[in-house]
Amino acid sequence: MIRTFKPEDLDDVMAIWLKANTEAHHFISRQYWEENYEQVKSMLPQADIVVYEKNGQNLGFIGLNNQFIEGLFVEPSEQSKGIGQALLDYAKRSKSSLMLHVYKNNRRAVHFYYKNGFCITSEQVDENVAQVECVMKWQAL
Repeated sequence: MIRTFKPEDLDDVMAIWLKANTEAHHFISRQYWEENYEQVKSMLPQADIVVYEKNGQNLGFIGLNNQFIEGLFVEPSEQSKGIGQALLDYAKRSKSSLMLHVYKNNRRAVHFYYKNGFCITSEQVDENVAQVECVMKWQAL
């Protein structure tokens, strides 16, 4: 079930955020994510967040700021089971266009977004981690 984020979801969501980031971004040190944990935790509730819950357990979430996807994260053990797709489909139903940044070296995520109609509009370097980010956009037909 997809539902609106509640304050009591914050610890679960942050655990997913940390685990998914460290596993998907093997090219960035775990220390980077750990050092940014508290800042993200304080900023996260400012986004429009929806969570994917199954049997009372939060398994993923997407954060939106207008048309910008701040992040889409799924518990790594639950990936490739349709959760990320369901969250992205939810966002696509509520917006006429979406944008996001994704690390170019995160090939799995880049492929996922391509498969879902996103295209790369530009590339830039995230100077915090010296990694190329793809700026991707999706537009409703």
